[in-house]
Amino acid sequence: MKNLWNSIVNSFKSIKSWSDFAKKANLTIEVIRRIILYSIAGILILLSLAIGLGTGYVSALTSQVEVPTKQEMKSELQDVNNSATLYFSDGSKVDNLQKDLQGKKISLSEMSPYLKKAIVATEDSDFYRHKGVVPKSIFRAIISDVTGIGAQTGGSTLTQQTVKMQMLSSETTWKRKAVEIFLAMRVDKYFSKEEILEDYLNAATFGANNKGQNIQGVQAAAKGLFGKNASDLNIAESAFIAGLPQSPSVYTPYNRVVSETNGTTQRGTFKEDMSLGMKRKDIVLYRMYRDKQITEAQYNSAKKFDLKKDFLKPAKASSKEIKYGYIYNLLTEQTRTILMKRLAKSDGVKYSDVKKDKNLYERYYTQANTELHNKNYKIHSTIDKKLYVAMNEQAQQFKGNLGTTHTGSGTDANTGKTVKVSEPVQNGSVLLDNKTGQVLSFVGGVNFKKSQLNHAFSTQRSPGSSIKPLITFAPAIENGLIGSQTMLADFKTSFKKYAPTDYGETIQNRFVSARETLEESYNIPSVNLYNYLRQQGVSSKKYMSKMGIDLSNKEYNQLGITLGGTENGVTVLQQASAFSTFANKGVHVDPYVVKSITDPTGKTVYKHKGSKTRVFSKQTSYIIKNMLHGVVTKGTASALSYEANFNTKNLFGKTGTSNNYRDNWFIGSTDGMTLASWIGYDNFYHDNYNLASNSTDINQELWSRMANSLYEEDKSVFNVNKSFKKPSGVKSYKVDKETGTYTGSIEYNGITTKVNQHTTNSLYYKGRPEAMSYNNFAIGGKSKNYKLFWDHYFGRSNGYSVVKQLGENTKSANELANENGSGRTSGFSNSTNSNESSEVTTSSTTTRSRTTNSSTTSGTTETGTGSGTGSGSGSSSGSSSNSNSNSSTELETGGSSSQESSGSTGDTVTGNIETGTGSTEN
Repeated sequence: MKNLWNSIVNSFKSIKSWSDFAKKANLTIEVIRRIILYSIAGILILLSLAIGLGTGYVSALTSQVEVPTKQEMKSELQDVNNSATLYFSDGSKVDNLQKDLQGKKISLSEMSPYLKKAIVATEDSDFYRHKGVVPKSIFRAIISDVTGIGAQTGGSTLTQQTVKMQMLSSETTWKRKAVEIFLAMRVDKYFSKEEILEDYLNAATFGANNKGQNIQGVQAAAKGLFGKNASDLNIAESAFIAGLPQSPSVYTPYNRVVSETNGTTQRGTFKEDMSLGMKRKDIVLYRMYRDKQITEAQYNSAKKFDLKKDFLKPAKASSKEIKYGYIYNLLTEQTRTILMKRLAKSDGVKYSDVKKDKNLYERYYTQANTELHNKNYKIHSTIDKKLYVAMNEQAQQFKGNLGTTHTGSGTDANTGKTVKVSEPVQNGSVLLDNKTGQVLSFVGGVNFKKSQLNHAFSTQRSPGSSIKPLITFAPAIENGLIGSQTMLADFKTSFKKYAPTDYGETIQNRFVSARETLEESYNIPSVNLYNYLRQQGVSSKKYMSKMGIDLSNKEYNQLGITLGGTENGVTVLQQASAFSTFANKGVHVDPYVVKSITDPTGKTVYKHKGSKTRVFSKQTSYIIKNMLHGVVTKGTASALSYEANFNTKNLFGKTGTSNNYRDNWFIGSTDGMTLASWIGYDNFYHDNYNLASNSTDINQELWSRMANSLYEEDKSVFNVNKSFKKPSGVKSYKVDKETGTYTGSIEYNGITTKVNQHTTNSLYYKGRPEAMSYNNFAIGGKSKNYKLFWDHYFGRSNGYSVVKQLGENTKSANELANENGSGRTSGFSNSTNSNESSEVTTSSTTTRSRTTNSSTTSGTTETGTGSGTGSGSGSSSGSSSNSNSNSSTELETGGSSSQESSGSTGDTVTGNIETGTGSTEN
């Protein structure tokens, strides 16, 4: 440019005549003209390129958007004042979600003409002239957003705002804005301005009414603020309402107040300062006057009008009865999570990242919650209404027999105030369809009104001995380390500072088979086997993770984990789902409650896709089922064989109790279903209430009552007559009953002696029994244990198999056995025990006299001090909890209770409820 300018200057200096000047001037003008033309052309090219790139970018953002039909758009635009509807599996309605917004849809003709004029003048003065969007406003908004210069207007027309409210989420991404523009132009093409304006005025939010309720639509605003219909609003009232949508919570004259005591009472109060709302009203009036929608006289009169005297006096909102509270909360919570994942995915954000970022999580939570409560989604669940009612009625009738309800005082974690508290024994139960993973029914708790915490899905508790087959015995069989009759040592032992015992601080003082260990839930043999697993390099973690239970490496490194000594515990759903793996021949099916979700247009936006994972072989699963069948025929759950009103021939299960009777479990399965029941105290206020010593019997009676009622309601769910057929690959070996090895000879005191008097069958998947030997036939056995055994075997009375009691326990072995749930049936059972290993063959020949029943059961025990923290405090997200002691003592108990009739499901409550709250109300 500098050279060009110098050239022009020098050219003028060389002028000698006027003709010369004219020629030079014309040349200069031509040069300047060309420069200007080239510059304009360059600018146009750059502008075209920018527009092209912008158009391409918008096209790329909207290319994957499904183009809605006119009918679909109409349905979404007119879908106001609706919330999601929850359904049982048969299509019957659970309930409508409580609305965040109160409102009533009306036609445009039922609205004051002043109100329509006020909205257009305030929100979109070009409404009747544009085609859904205003390009200059969009560019201004983009420049403002990118540079931060200028007012953050958003550039949205009334059409765009309507589309955003009714057809899109509230996210603020460029993609959402591009889709909004695309849909706004499409809406403007198919619908009249009057239709769009009507949809906007019915969908917009207008703050809180005099009852503290959030309101939607001009009719609700007129009724909630002034107590009149929208058609009767004057100019000042219309202007005030029209000013609210820009910032409803700021301009509304009312505060929204929720009761601090139980979260169910809602009311409104006047704001001390209403000046911002009044200034906003005046701005609207001015815009109406500026756009010649009202005269100057009307403008001045409306400004002077005293609105405050027109506002309704604050009042209390009416309450709504929630009939199925636990289902209501569960489906709300799970659907919200599904919508959060969907929203994050549409933004290209991983949900795992959302969970890590508190602000991001709150953003998607709010978006999903808004959609859930304000759009007409239909949520179809797996819950069977008849089964749910039957199961919960039994829980309600029996709840008075679960244990003592403790009363006292405690400190509310939210307010810090001292409150009166009542601690009943809670119950959490789950009925699972093994094949599909569907949760057919559940019990969330004993009193929804007092505690909305879902004890089936949300509380994490120590699983006690119910974890043994999952974490120890199935992995051992899968890896060929044991057979069903492999012997395990049950003698006094210690692992550094960890010294487990059986129930009631007892020791069996003998060798017991793997089968009997599970049947009677002995602890010391289980710890010996878990320790052996680790020594052999077998990790239980890969099996547990595949079944949906994730524990830390620290927990797996502690031997007490096999007794339920977890740090945080597991939910009833997790434990039931993991246990169902055995019924499914070693395949784990992910459990679920939400089957599908449809949007207001009827389009399915979510459908559950089942996930199956092979965990154990079908051979291992068969052997475990075979062993666990003995639990319900002659072991710790033998009472079920006569309490159940259905054939238990194909029922298998496992009991479990944690430290000091803190938690009690029973999980039972047939081919069709798994039913898990847990009882225990929440101990929210750092109390240490424990169950009674007969809690095993109590929980089993509850389980049988629920199971009987469910079976009566729908026998097909149980499929009790389908037997577990032995698959190829499961081998049965004839073994010596006392050693678990092949029969054979040993040398005792210099004499070779044949050992074959008692034989039985041992089931193996991999491996086979060891040869008969003096030593090393039992896992965890020591030289002194073997000597004790053989001396007793050959007739010496030396205390072998006599139960030893440690500590200060004064109960007899028989009393402990009865508490533990064993020895109660004396063979009385309606179940045909088909497991091969229960058959004992006694040989009539022997080379040496000895006792003929060296493996008699002298007692049944299940307790022990496990390493790990051992949950049992009702821990849940958002709720206070009480940590258990650093042990995992494993207990099994029994007893009986009378019936209390209530005829209620226990989860009906009146009022607004907070989803997932874990606090108690008294």
